[in-house]
Amino acid sequence: MKLFLRDDIGALWSGDDPFARAAEQDGEVFRAREGRRTLRFYGNGRSYFLKYHGGIGWKEIFKNLSQGKLPVLGAMDEVKAIDAVRAAGLDTMTVAAFGSKGMNPASVKSFVVTDDLVDTLSLEDVGEQWVSQGHTPVVFKRALIAKVGHIARTMHGAGINHRDFYLAHFLMPESDVKQQNVDGPMYLIDLHRSQVRSTVPRRWQIKDLGGLYFSTARFGMTRRDLLRFVRAYTGLPLRQALDDFRLWEAVRREAEKIYRRYFEVEPELPLQFNLHPGKDI
Repeated sequence: MKLFLRDDIGALWSGDDPFARAAEQDGEVFRAREGRRTLRFYGNGRSYFLKYHGGIGWKEIFKNLSQGKLPVLGAMDEVKAIDAVRAAGLDTMTVAAFGSKGMNPASVKSFVVTDDLVDTLSLEDVGEQWVSQGHTPVVFKRALIAKVGHIARTMHGAGINHRDFYLAHFLMPESDVKQQNVDGPMYLIDLHRSQVRSTVPRRWQIKDLGGLYFSTARFGMTRRDLLRFVRAYTGLPLRQALDDFRLWEAVRREAEKIYRRYFEVEPELPLQFNLHPGKDI
């Protein structure tokens, strides 16, 4: 068994079995299926997020494997990923508690509690603001592209692939959005499916980058914006960055595949990576 309770959670759950409390905790439920609950709850004058895993059963495990998906078996994978992301020097969630018990992967009980990242907006929310306002702040957008590219490069360089790498999973303070400031924290969240290795396999690198590319489709990304991302992600001059032509072609195809699956129409993404990049940007 593994168990960690920070002092505030220990005081809040004092006298209770932590696993029973995590399984029964009341709150604002965001997800409740496949043996897992995700919710926000309050205590000690603050708010927290709880993910509880009650075991998904062998049937669900085999179903995932038959579909080529790696099943999420418990909360400790997210704890490991949070530690790895933080060790890489990136902003992410803060763990307030975790626990795991049992040996059978189909029935292991586990949970993780993180501090709620209050007064933040996701980059998806920021993009939706631009759409609703009919205006995109160009300098701010370009600075965000560079920052997201740096985060992606750092994450993959540290051997971490996200598996849900979308704009919705980058959070920044609302105050920074209002001030168009990119020097503050940019929190990478929702790491429950992430994998940590010595090196990210190319397949998973492509899936992460393709997912990120797909999630920008509504927000006025231009050909030059995407080239800026390529340069930020590789840390190389643009022409040298595009030498790995097959990577960016695969990323484009992955984004298009996701787009077709979600919207059942042909995508109109702004860039074919085989176009000549033109002059430096």
